[in-house]
Amino acid sequence: MENLDLLSNDLQVSPQAQSYLTESARWGKFLAIMGFIVCGFMMILSFFMPVFLTQLPPYNSVSTEFSSGMKVGMTIVYLLLALLSFFPCFYLYKFSVKMQSAVKMVSQENFDESLMNLKSVFKFYGIFVIIILSFYALAFIIGIIAAAMR
Repeated sequence: MENLDLLSNDLQVSPQAQSYLTESARWGKFLAIMGFIVCGFMMILSFFMPVFLTQLPPYNSVSTEFSSGMKVGMTIVYLLLALLSFFPCFYLYKFSVKMQSAVKMVSQENFDESLMNLKSVFKFYGIFVIIILSFYALAFIIGIIAAAMR
């Protein structure tokens, strides 16, 4: 297989590819806005859900000190999840806006920035998956050690 250098071959965006990018940008913008709404709901729920959950039967018999700490911990976890969810939505939104602008105004600068933001979305999710897989591996190793020590 020969080595293709995209820059020296003068890669161009065909009208069909342009329509795919435009449609991708529209869907990306929709998904990003929905993600922002979900992040907002998560932030609001971070203050109300712990109070509600600690009133349920398994938790209402727990001591007040533990219950207060549990409420604070749950609030912090929800806020961190909302913050964690915000970044891919933000990059996806920036991709969408820049891509729509690049296609509309035929701007190479906006096209490049758009693809940079799309790269950031994938990079974020890639790092996130690596972290989650690392936690799974660590849990698996701890489980094996715990089982061996029985």
